[in-house]
Amino acid sequence: MTEASTEPAFNGRAERLLLPDFCSLPVIFALLVVGAIAVTVMWLAPNNGHGWRGYSMGMLFANWLALVIGVSLCKLRPLLQKLPGHAPYGGVWLVMMAIVAVGSALVHWIDSAMQMELLGDSAEIFVLNNSAIAALLGAAMLRYFYLQAQWQTRLAAVAKAQVAALQARIRPHFLFNSMNTVAALVRVDPAAAERTVEDLSELFRAALGEHGTRDGTLGEELTLVDRYLAIEQLRLGERLHVRRELDDLPADFPLPRLLLQPLVENAVRHGIQPSREGGEVILRGRHERGGIVVEIDNPCAHAPTPGGHGHGLDNVRQRVAYRYGARARVTAGAEGGRFVVRLQLPDGEHARTDR
Repeated sequence: MTEASTEPAFNGRAERLLLPDFCSLPVIFALLVVGAIAVTVMWLAPNNGHGWRGYSMGMLFANWLALVIGVSLCKLRPLLQKLPGHAPYGGVWLVMMAIVAVGSALVHWIDSAMQMELLGDSAEIFVLNNSAIAALLGAAMLRYFYLQAQWQTRLAAVAKAQVAALQARIRPHFLFNSMNTVAALVRVDPAAAERTVEDLSELFRAALGEHGTRDGTLGEELTLVDRYLAIEQLRLGERLHVRRELDDLPADFPLPRLLLQPLVENAVRHGIQPSREGGEVILRGRHERGGIVVEIDNPCAHAPTPGGHGHGLDNVRQRVAYRYGARARVTAGAEGGRFVVRLQLPDGEHARTDR
């Protein structure tokens, strides 16, 4: 039933795949590289008599066309994107063909008017050959961009499904322990019981996805972490010590929801709970040029606990990679007898703004 309900929505999104950002440097660079490769292959072909001069002029012509195409598509992208279905890609292909045809005719006219004699073919053949090459290369590039857009759409669906699964996952033992703690506090400390119920309700509100999957802020996530730790503090007592070194972090930093709380939950579950004497969970953070670094540091348990630092950590890695791109890093491992999870997240200037 779930697959039947989600598949149509996915197909609807696939029919409106976004065009690539032709204003971005990677796309412009790709156009320049494809043009340069085409000129080089033609120059290396047998019986080519153009020489270095012809190669240089061909490279200049191809780069000029690539820049004109990139700038034109950058300006026309909002209009082309409004076309239905797959028509935006057809519109991009037609724009590329028109620019190549007009540019080729213009270059041939300039060559004839200035009597440079760089082009041996007639204007019709020159325009036709360049248009045919552009048609093939343009179709190949647009196919690549189309497949990339499909891949990104599927990745977005997977990321949203992972967030939904994470939000829906509330460990039964944590819920039962929390309710037992509330029951024990009702008579001896009603105020503490009331605070625990409020903290638990906030955790449920976040876990059940009241805000959807849109980004929150670092300050909101740290508040959620504090509520979780307050509940665990009542349950574990003196066994749990928490040290916070987070003064240098900007509270308004955009952060996917439920990104840090599962890591802190793992730190308590696998680092504190198995130990009779308990231990200290350290939350560190610092603001660096181009982003922030957040660390969750907990003792290494003497005996391995069921589950380990695995599924939740992989989920965080995938969400960070999707939201922030290749500049983000999530590392985890033992350091000096403790287990440290380190997140390096770029700020808005360096992060992916389309997520």
